[in-house]
Amino acid sequence: MIETPQDPTAWIGRSETLHDVIGPTPVLALSATLDHPATPAPSGTALPPLWHWLYFLPLHRQSEIGPDGHARRGGFLPPVPLPRRMWAGSQFEFRAPVRVGDAVARTSTIADVSSKSGRSGPLVFVKVRHELRCNGAADAALVEFHDIVYREAQRADDVPPPPQAAPTGAAWQREILPDDVLLFRYSALTFNGHRIHYDRRYVTEVEGYPGLIVHGPLIATLLLDLLRRHRPEATVAAFHFKALRPTFDGRPLRINGQPAADGKTVRLWAQDHEGWLTMDATATLA
Repeated sequence: MIETPQDPTAWIGRSETLHDVIGPTPVLALSATLDHPATPAPSGTALPPLWHWLYFLPLHRQSEIGPDGHARRGGFLPPVPLPRRMWAGSQFEFRAPVRVGDAVARTSTIADVSSKSGRSGPLVFVKVRHELRCNGAADAALVEFHDIVYREAQRADDVPPPPQAAPTGAAWQREILPDDVLLFRYSALTFNGHRIHYDRRYVTEVEGYPGLIVHGPLIATLLLDLLRRHRPEATVAAFHFKALRPTFDGRPLRINGQPAADGKTVRLWAQDHEGWLTMDATATLA
């Protein structure tokens, strides 16, 4: 088959490099959003894991925004025609600290595009590799794989996948009631215009969900924040998470952690108000 410019697999290998400086204000703002006491973030302060998402913001022009609040399809990401786009999971290698004051380059590459048919129709999976390099270094300080899934619009006869019960007996637990203010603040910090996180009419009437959807990256950040609260001296070398089920605002969200006996790995997971597993993750400590 001859590929055309609109064949999403033709985007495999495409790459772009962006530049940013790690300023202190986003660090202070996320710290407040996660309800930590105010502390300075002087030059040289290491970012907690995943806080690099506060930088390299998607600065698309307003005329480039699509009906869901994301940038219109095409450009760096392939022009997948399916309307619903979700963050399915990510994998990370934290090789060196990223610090306040660093000049950072992020090189992003479309690593893979694949399709399959699910119970709700066609699905397209896009995997993006990000590499962050600080202050002109040859070696990456952070390597991230970002898994994106595209799917059809919600139908009345859609059958949701069977839920999975969350594990019990966690050593660490924290319960959070995500509200629209928390979601708005995180959307603002990451310049995320996706309307499922703040536009209640859109998310219920157009996408068919019962409420605002809590950002997958916010839940992942809360999971590692739980580890940080209980093991503040720990260094995270690797982390991966998979989003299994949407989490909605106005309902309790419980985040959990269970260190392994080897002292090197920690299982982290989130569960909704009904006890269903919504995100499963593992952190590997240095």
